[in-house]
Amino acid sequence: MGKFDNIKGPYNPNPPKPKSQAPILNLDNELISGIKQIICIASGKGGVGKSTVSANLAVALSRLGYRTGLLDLDIYGPSMALMFGTKERPGCSDKEQFLPVEAHGVKLLSMGLMIDEASPVAVRGPLATRYVQQFLRDVDWGGLDFLILDMPPGTGDIQLTIVQTVDLAGAVIVTTPQEVALIDARKAVGLFQRVNTPILGIIENMSYFVCPSDGLVYNIFGEGGGEREAQKLGVPLLGKVPLDIGTRSCGDEGHPVALEDPGQNRVAAAFHGIGQMLASVLGE
Repeated sequence: MGKFDNIKGPYNPNPPKPKSQAPILNLDNELISGIKQIICIASGKGGVGKSTVSANLAVALSRLGYRTGLLDLDIYGPSMALMFGTKERPGCSDKEQFLPVEAHGVKLLSMGLMIDEASPVAVRGPLATRYVQQFLRDVDWGGLDFLILDMPPGTGDIQLTIVQTVDLAGAVIVTTPQEVALIDARKAVGLFQRVNTPILGIIENMSYFVCPSDGLVYNIFGEGGGEREAQKLGVPLLGKVPLDIGTRSCGDEGHPVALEDPGQNRVAAAFHGIGQMLASVLGE
């Protein structure tokens, strides 16, 4: 048995190899019909909380009344099944397409819903690329206002596949305030600029920490990095998300913090504000 034999539905563990010299697949609009805006959430490096931002932004947009889907494209390290607290397998439509699961008001598809939690996805780049293409072609999302693409870190095969196959509304760059993260964020920006994908804005994650005992603010990862970078690029700083113990615990428990009352939770308020600003940037 192959390593993906236990995956149900239309998933093909051995998709046909592309012909030599064939260009990377270009998707027709009809293959992703019914989706108004496709947004990728990207970073140049791991560890900046991109998946946490993707999950909570999707939930915030849903709570704001938008029909929202989330596609986890981190093939090697999928985390959305845990963050959304579901182990439900995607279904299969009459047209042999994936039917995303729904959790917390968001339609969700992730490799983490298709394999055992401890199973590694040990495949080379070309095969990972074909998995991504299948996720893009063979999913019945229904009608969506926003489809959020949670990208893997870096600027490799999967990123190139996305920008060359999907008509993106734009990219949102996630960084922390520190210069080490900003250096890699600039690389991600450079990739999208080369392929004429708009940069919709920057989200500064882990922006500051508010001590629960005395209310003092600590800039653990520096201060103002995301804002300065946004000014250099001429794009909005969509928001600052504080470093917060509750955000981590909510993610581990499958209950994204954006589900909390934004009037009572500063992190939930930050994500709702980001969702509102992003929708405004896109004219929604």
